[in-house]
Amino acid sequence: MAKTMGGLQTAGADVEDWGKLVLRVVLGLLILMHGIAKVMGGPAFIMELLTRNGLPSQLGYLVYVGEVLAPLLVIIGLWTRPAALIIAINMVVAIALVHMPELLTLSNTGGWALELQGMFLFGALAVAMLGAGRLSAGGIWGRWN
Repeated sequence: MAKTMGGLQTAGADVEDWGKLVLRVVLGLLILMHGIAKVMGGPAFIMELLTRNGLPSQLGYLVYVGEVLAPLLVIIGLWTRPAALIIAINMVVAIALVHMPELLTLSNTGGWALELQGMFLFGALAVAMLGAGRLSAGGIWGRWN
């Protein structure tokens, strides 16, 4: 029997599944747009950043995994939990390499300077913990969804 929230249920999927779908799709699309920009602009910026921090520049290609492949998997709901963890790791690396000076600062409007990165990071962690739900390619079956 499907769980319901306030009695709402739609064709085997309840409000919780719809909520997971919204979270997955929004997170995936917003990260994917950053990935598409990096595909179009090339990995030079990332590779130079890695080199400056003493890391192998070839690791820069992993940004395509974290910002293109993983978001696509999250959107369709296949291998959702590992894909969301990859996005979270990608965000931790981005914060560490690019945004660390802003970690404890506020923006001009009074919000946390890293609120976008924070939402991406914690949204990805939420997807990793919640899974894809029924409204996904993987469905609720399998521990990776």
